[in-house]
Amino acid sequence: MNYSPVIGLEVHVELNTKSKMFCRCSADYFGKEPNTHTCPICLGLPGALPYINKEAIVNCIKIGLALNCKVNPTSLFERKNYFYPDLAKGFQISQYRYPLCVEGWIEIEGKEGVKKIRINRAHQEEDTGKLTHISSETLIDFNRSGVPLVEIVTEPDFTDVEEIRDYAKKLQQMFRYLGVSNADMERGDMRLEANISVRPEGSEELPPYRVELKNINSFRFMVAAVEYEIKRQIAAIEAGEKLSQETRGWDEDKKETYLQRSKEEAHDYRYFPEPDLPEIKNDMQNVEKLKAQLPELPWEKAKRYQDELGIKKIDAGIISEDKKNAQLFEEVLKQAQKEGINPQDLANHIINKRPNVDQTSTSQIIENIKNKTIGVIGGDSELEELAKQAMEQDPKAVEDFRGGKENSIQVLIGAVMRLSSGKANVAKLKPLLTKLLLENKN
Repeated sequence: MNYSPVIGLEVHVELNTKSKMFCRCSADYFGKEPNTHTCPICLGLPGALPYINKEAIVNCIKIGLALNCKVNPTSLFERKNYFYPDLAKGFQISQYRYPLCVEGWIEIEGKEGVKKIRINRAHQEEDTGKLTHISSETLIDFNRSGVPLVEIVTEPDFTDVEEIRDYAKKLQQMFRYLGVSNADMERGDMRLEANISVRPEGSEELPPYRVELKNINSFRFMVAAVEYEIKRQIAAIEAGEKLSQETRGWDEDKKETYLQRSKEEAHDYRYFPEPDLPEIKNDMQNVEKLKAQLPELPWEKAKRYQDELGIKKIDAGIISEDKKNAQLFEEVLKQAQKEGINPQDLANHIINKRPNVDQTSTSQIIENIKNKTIGVIGGDSELEELAKQAMEQDPKAVEDFRGGKENSIQVLIGAVMRLSSGKANVAKLKPLLTKLLLENKN
């Protein structure tokens, strides 16, 4: 029997606010001396009362709006009760029944083209402390405890790892464009979790279990973990095992997932309203203003570059991927078009030369492009003459190509570039050389 995977994703992203979610400790904890960014509130000491970081709420709403979510007029924080050493209070302040943002969507590249992924919710919570395991000891650093964290939960709409990779990268770009997070996975700013199960191919019914892969901090690890877990589950079902709800981790050294614990259901956490925090009442007029102020997102930019400027799809994606790169491109574009420079040539220059955004001026880039295009040899007769000359000088490369070693054409292209002092039009050169080599093959 063939099986198809059913995958939903949870992405946790730390917000780059100055202070923590429910106290005024600095949220800039990374690399700092352990347990130096703490106070009675984030340590959960008796009598300490939390209060809400408004900027974090605004940033969570921005994320929800960018994901086409509805913003709830009323939202509420609740206590998620469980015991773990990195949770000083014995509960996490989170949102379960009344999240800030619900019912959104985002488009990704699927196997058969553009695919819509449904967003169940984007809600606000606080991060936990960090455990470090050294030999037989476990050390706890509470600097991270209480840092604002947004959790984005999808519906189980993914069916392969490439969809997961595209979705996660799009979210990372979005966080950076919105300016709400650095989304640096190596630092733990952004962490991925996947809920995975498998079902017989063609079945529409959701499986009666799901396995959660926790806290994966790189796109590569997530892809490897999901691929392994799908194979493990199929093998288990075919061996007659009954799969159940559980949480697993990823062992990068062994390249396999491992059991952490049986998965809890929502009722196991005994959610109840946080008695020390008020209800959040969102002013819907302000929400509309926030929506109007959202920046153009990277995939929107890429589409505009293609439609309005005629830039190739792959190049438009590369240019818009990084916010600073896109800003540099648009800044130079205004002057470049006055100088008669093609937008595609400008895109090629930025992609290939990678100019330092902070140290390169508009005039420098334009001058470099103009110097490169002056004297370019693009005439068919001139290029053909150079190609024939290169073929005469290197008969072995010609023989190798005709013998099936197609990569040897690169040797001839290099020879033409030397003969032309780098002025030959490479885009025209390769098809011309191929034509000449095949014409005289016999």
